[in-house]
Amino acid sequence: MTSLVEAYFDAIIDRLAQARSALAGDMTRAVEAIVTAARADRCVFVFGTGHSHMLAEETHYRAGGLAFVVPVLATATMLHEGSVASTAYERMEGVATQILSRYAIGPGDVLVVVSNSGVNAAPLEAAQLGRERGATVIALTSVAYSTSTAKGRTRLIDLADIVLDNGAPAGDAMLDVNGSALKVGPASTVVGASILNAVLAEVAGRLAGKGEAPIYLSANMPGAKEINEKLIARYRSRNPHL
Repeated sequence: MTSLVEAYFDAIIDRLAQARSALAGDMTRAVEAIVTAARADRCVFVFGTGHSHMLAEETHYRAGGLAFVVPVLATATMLHEGSVASTAYERMEGVATQILSRYAIGPGDVLVVVSNSGVNAAPLEAAQLGRERGATVIALTSVAYSTSTAKGRTRLIDLADIVLDNGAPAGDAMLDVNGSALKVGPASTVVGASILNAVLAEVAGRLAGKGEAPIYLSANMPGAKEINEKLIARYRSRNPHL
C-alpha cells in the first residue's frame, strides 16, 4: 500500500474513535429524540445538499434501515445534473423553503440537517423551518469548519437542538500531498454516515425491544417482500420517494 492509503485509513479510524467517545452524550440525546418520535408515529427527515445529500440516501429504503426515515432529495441541490449549479443553489435563500414544501414535517418529527461547512443558506434555512414547524432539529456538521468560516454569520449549530460534530477539519480534506499545498482525503462522508448509522442502529435496538421497530429487510432475504410491502404501505403517504 502507498503511504497515503495507510494515512487515510489511520486518519478515519482516529476520527471515528474520537466521535465514538466525544459524541456519546449527544448521540444518546439524538437516539432519545428519534425514539420519542417513532413511538408517536412520527418521522425522521434527513436533509443535505451537495455531497451531504448522500447521507439522506444512506438512510433511505435499505436493508437494516428504519422505514420512518424520510430523505429530503431535490435534484437542483445534488451533483449529478450540475455540480457548479448545485453549489450556487445551496447558497441561495428560499431554496430550502421550496424543497421542504413537499414534505409534511411537523410537531413531533425529527429533522436531521447535514452540512459539513454549516454556513450555507439552504441547510440553515431548513433548520429554521424545522424549528418553526415544531420538529426537533439535529445538526450533523463540522463545528471546526463552521466556526472557521462563519465570520459572524449564523451557523447551523446555532439553530439546532442537538449537534453531532463529525470532527472534520476546515476544508474537510485531511492529508497533505508532497510537493503541494493542497490536501486530499475528505472525512465528512465516512464519519457522518457512521455517526448517523450508529444512532439509527441504537434507535432500532430500543424499538425492537418492544416490537416497534419497522426495519427493512434485504430484498434477497426470505420473507423480505411481505415485510417490506407492509412498511411501504404504512409510510408511502409520508415519504414521496417510496
